[in-house]
Amino acid sequence: MQISVTGYDGATFADYIKGLSPEELFSLLITALLLILVTAALYILLTFLILKANKVIFKRIEKKKGNSITLQFLQKAVALAIIVVFVVLPLGGREIARSLLGSTAVLAVIVGLAANEVLKDMFAGLEISLYKPFDVGSRIMLEDGRAGIVEKLTLRHVVLKLIDTTRIIIPNSKANQLMIVNYSYEDYVPRSFDVRFAIGYDADIDKAKEIIRKTICDCPLTLNKDRYKEDDPNSRSVYLLEIKESAIILGATVYYPHEIRTEVAKDEINTRVFKALKENGIEIPYNYMNLIVRKDER
Repeated sequence: MQISVTGYDGATFADYIKGLSPEELFSLLITALLLILVTAALYILLTFLILKANKVIFKRIEKKKGNSITLQFLQKAVALAIIVVFVVLPLGGREIARSLLGSTAVLAVIVGLAANEVLKDMFAGLEISLYKPFDVGSRIMLEDGRAGIVEKLTLRHVVLKLIDTTRIIIPNSKANQLMIVNYSYEDYVPRSFDVRFAIGYDADIDKAKEIIRKTICDCPLTLNKDRYKEDDPNSRSVYLLEIKESAIILGATVYYPHEIRTEVAKDEINTRVFKALKENGIEIPYNYMNLIVRKDER
């Protein structure tokens, strides 16, 4: 079938082109090229502005609701959908999809895509964002013992910032299968660690216990409350744990909010208790060696 474009005077488009001079034809081609470039530029600009608006909208939601795994994943998913609608489909996505669905190999294509690592990571990311085994800002420990703070979740991976500020990139499919320890799973559940302090044999044990107890409870980083009653053994929070060869070991459990790093809390407690024991004359034993040199007598 032959298609022709006919003008108002009955002439076809081909006849119109043939009737143009070389200069007019060149001018027409330049005009058409400029029109295509301007249209493409406007289309790209429109796509960019929509992506930018998507980012701004989610930033505003983040300011009101707080940052979370779900928001990060939704932002990436919406951005991907925008790219598919405004870029992939206009470039022939419908024809590609129609040809795939009409082919005899469609089942093999679907199975192959389902097994693809990218799709596995995307679906795993969706599960993480929905069920939230951890969230942005959560402090978690991996199976290999490395611990850090969750920084972000993308369609492809989770970014974990370690104590030394290095980042671990974990594919979503692997992060969804790992057994992790989440120290920030619930806001109202405090975290804790045990501390031990050595004092000398001649030190006043009761006084040392009181100093340690009050120092821990008075620290602004802890949640410990001083509920000690002399006639109530269950109210004790500092205990004599061991008697070693050169020291008596006292111990306690420190509770602190989940948003405070463990290293910061340990540093604060150990420093405060060490200074308090020294200021109150409690002996802190340490190992030393006496070296005796004998001269041979001849």
